[in-house]
Amino acid sequence: MNEMELLRDLAQETPLPAPADLDAARARLLAAITTDPATYTTAVAQVTTSPPGPPDGRPAGPLRPAAPAPVLTAAKFMHAGAIGTAALLIVVLAFSWDINLYHWTTGHGHQDTTAQLRQLRPLIITVVAAYGLVVTAMWLWMARATSRGKNWARILSTVLFGLATLQLTGNQGVLDMFFAVLTWLTALPAVWLLWRPASSAFFKSAKAARSRPPSHISGP
Repeated sequence: MNEMELLRDLAQETPLPAPADLDAARARLLAAITTDPATYTTAVAQVTTSPPGPPDGRPAGPLRPAAPAPVLTAAKFMHAGAIGTAALLIVVLAFSWDINLYHWTTGHGHQDTTAQLRQLRPLIITVVAAYGLVVTAMWLWMARATSRGKNWARILSTVLFGLATLQLTGNQGVLDMFFAVLTWLTALPAVWLLWRPASSAFFKSAKAARSRPPSHISGP
């Protein structure tokens, strides 16, 4: 059986609506149009003339270009930095009760006595926890902002990398130095990727897209 014969058989087997059903449907449609013709005309005009847009009626926003691979990889490094900072914060808080360990890891054994450290322990724990949470939030914030094409986030990430480089100098304890080196090694590839040619083109196109009105971006 070929396609034409199959279609003919299907048409023969499909029952047609009765004339009474067609008359009833036609009567309901005519009654709806007669009851409020203005509403019907307005609805038809909106369907045929309205440009596409969001379903809630708000104007369509600018289309953000997709982030290239270097920017996405840099965001992954930043997420890794946030995970590393959070893990290090947990370790520090877990051993914060050991005063001798604090002397050895931070290098402050000659500046503060054990009695002074015991008195300052709640303050030290609070400051360390707040610092770790702020650094973790900064990692995540920079990852999100750079992925969305915010050029100021790329500049701020570079400045923070410079500050991380300065932390490598000076007399520090074992834990402080480990944290500084870990931060620097994580931030170095992230910043390098953010200044790649593909990344620079992405930030420029994202800035240009935000500066154009929606009517110049969203086509009919």
